[in-house]
Amino acid sequence: MNITFAKKALPKGGALALTVFDGSALGPLGESLNKRTKGVLKEAMKAAEFTGKKGQSVEIIAARGTSIDRIILFGLGKPADLTPNGAQTLGGRFVNANIGKTKVVSLAVDLPKGVAMNEADVAANLAFGASLGAYRFNKYHTKLKANEKPKLNKVTMLVDDLVEARAAWKPLHHLSDGVILARDLVNEPANVLNPKDFAARCKALGDLGVKVKVLGEKQMGELGMGSLMGVSRGSANEAQLIIMEWMNGPKDEKPVAIVGKGLTFDSGGISLKPGAGMEDMKGDMGGAAAVTGLMSVLAARDAKVNVVGVVAAVENMPDADAQRPGDIVTAMSGHTIEVINTDAEGRLVLADAMYYTATQYKPKKMVDLATLTGAIVIALGHDQAGLFTNSDMMAEELLAASKASGEGLWQMPLNDVHRKNVKSKFADLRNSTGRDAGSSCAAAFLEPFSNKVAWAHLDIAGTAFAAPHNPMCRSWGAGYGVRLLNQWLTDTVEEK
Repeated sequence: MNITFAKKALPKGGALALTVFDGSALGPLGESLNKRTKGVLKEAMKAAEFTGKKGQSVEIIAARGTSIDRIILFGLGKPADLTPNGAQTLGGRFVNANIGKTKVVSLAVDLPKGVAMNEADVAANLAFGASLGAYRFNKYHTKLKANEKPKLNKVTMLVDDLVEARAAWKPLHHLSDGVILARDLVNEPANVLNPKDFAARCKALGDLGVKVKVLGEKQMGELGMGSLMGVSRGSANEAQLIIMEWMNGPKDEKPVAIVGKGLTFDSGGISLKPGAGMEDMKGDMGGAAAVTGLMSVLAARDAKVNVVGVVAAVENMPDADAQRPGDIVTAMSGHTIEVINTDAEGRLVLADAMYYTATQYKPKKMVDLATLTGAIVIALGHDQAGLFTNSDMMAEELLAASKASGEGLWQMPLNDVHRKNVKSKFADLRNSTGRDAGSSCAAAFLEPFSNKVAWAHLDIAGTAFAAPHNPMCRSWGAGYGVRLLNQWLTDTVEEK
């Protein structure tokens, strides 16, 4: 959807939306339009008992005295309560209320006294929410009915200060594009997005200035990545370790590393998953999608940071050569791992990807994102991801970024009980410990591969895909993590 900005004036056609705060009068543009229509707007407000409450709206069709098809009065709630996240949610709600009704909408932002945000920031955040709320993945629909196709293709934000509003929108525009890229990746089917296809999409970020290199299985074998490659054994599609570098901060500063689990399809391997719902396992690369979306955002907005994004793209399939329960593999770190369950494959893949990243780049901080455990969904549902970390400072930083970005995060326990539980009778570690504290034990398994770097693990199994719809996401793939980590880097790492 096309988002544009223009000077505040009555449009010649299409739909016009006017923002109204709870208990506030119409703004100058609204008053002018009410006078032109001989009081129609205020009559409609009275008849509908419209006061400007959050999300409340009134629609007026073909009002006399204008060439506007539809006039929408859209409530923003109490002036003092409006925040960037609140404006984004309202933007999503607004666009979804109008997506099937018209092709073009102009949205005029009128701010009364008492609003902490300025008009430009309100307009930019409304636009951001509208951009994400309008996203649909219809790529493979060939015969959508007319009422199934989104009509709305353009939203113009009407503001007084055009320069300021466009400046406020620019970084949010890049952030929106990054979230949408991540959603596209998660929504793609596994026959389209296999590991090599994923690598090709990452290489396209070279156009933005991201340096991308890819390790194939021969190179990974030479590095001793037996843990990752064991998962790939049953697949006809070769695994890929994709390394994306954006080094735009101080030259002497160590990078931050972001590592993503990229199971482009997870059948469970020999420990085969139940057939019901297995189609959702095309989304088992939600962490890798977030890393890719984040790297595109950093490059597009020319972020003054040094960041390495690593994607471990692998397919887990059953085959005559597939890894078996009971096998013992050796990771790049030298740890031996007893494979209890081949469906606990994400931690095996991340083990080598994390250790490679920690030793090759020596980052000052490292975050991994993974759709890792069903247990985290049972614990936290679909609104919050689980946070596990060896650093109190990183916990504070990431939880603050969660609050600021609107992407939910909750810290979970990681202690010596969990570390003891992942020890194996026959090897150094075992990759599955049963149902009890499943998410914490998975994090404890990963911890040694951080190589004592300050590290946080985000289990995004409940938030990356198939989460309940909200005003900013009507998509199966959510693109979770892009907003959170962009906020974290902006607040804690980026050179100001």
